Amino acid sequence: MNKNIIDTIYEKMPHMSQTDKKISEVVLRNPQKTVDFTISELSKLAQVSDASVSRFCKNLSLSGFHQLKVELAKASQNEDNYYKELDKDNVGNSIKSILDNKIVEIKNTIEGISKTELKEIMNILKKSRIVQFAAEGDTYIVAQDAEYKFNQIGRLAISSNMWENALAQNMSSQDCIVAISNSGESSRLLKQIEEAKKKEIKVIAITNHSESPLALLADYHIKTTFRQRVLQSEYYFSRVAAMSVIELLFLLLIVEDKQMLESIKNHEELIAVTKI
Repeated sequence: MNKNIIDTIYEKMPHMSQTDKKISEVVLRNPQKTVDFTISELSKLAQVSDASVSRFCKNLSLSGFHQLKVELAKASQNEDNYYKELDKDNVGNSIKSILDNKIVEIKNTIEGISKTELKEIMNILKKSRIVQFAAEGDTYIVAQDAEYKFNQIGRLAISSNMWENALAQNMSSQDCIVAISNSGESSRLLKQIEEAKKKEIKVIAITNHSESPLALLADYHIKTTFRQRVLQSEYYFSRVAAMSVIELLFLLLIVEDKQMLESIKNHEELIAVTKI
């Protein structure tokens, strides 16, 4: 699936100038209305100059304002691309908006994965002796969830932050690393990947930014999309999409190898004694 212009704006927003962010806010507030704006109307609403709108379009790799409107018209045909605002005065509406946003995050993430690359990623995960899930900060919980799932189906997985020991002592070209990062700019993760590449270890990156250092350094990249923000402020990374990618890989592995169902059954029997 080709990435639509709305997803592109969301992806680039964290690294935009304040001027471009102001324009983005107006565009994302209502993409359909923006299609009918003149460049002067958009610049006035964003409180920037006409020249700033032109630069904004160039920064999105568009030829100009007309192409921005064409791309917005295409994306606006599907309201699922929009961010649904939360209503502080109506809990019911806010719950629906959160649900809609999460559905879009998962849907756009999964549909955006190249089926050809996915087959190659699955092949690597099946053949790898060790799968290391690497993450920092608020994405670390995603790596821990992945470690649990993969070990449950008989795939040796680790998510320890002591990656130096794992790489130096235990990992080889027979293994792979799945690096999970919002920005794709974590210096510690980048160092880990650089060391892994020296040992010819395959690297699969899961990030929000397809042009981030981590995405460009990895052998394979899965881009997550996001639609959530705190109140009316900055957009932030949602773990829902990244966890959905892990769930996707987990379920596809089971579909391809029914023996993994036996592994889950054996695991449940092992932990049965811990349940009431």
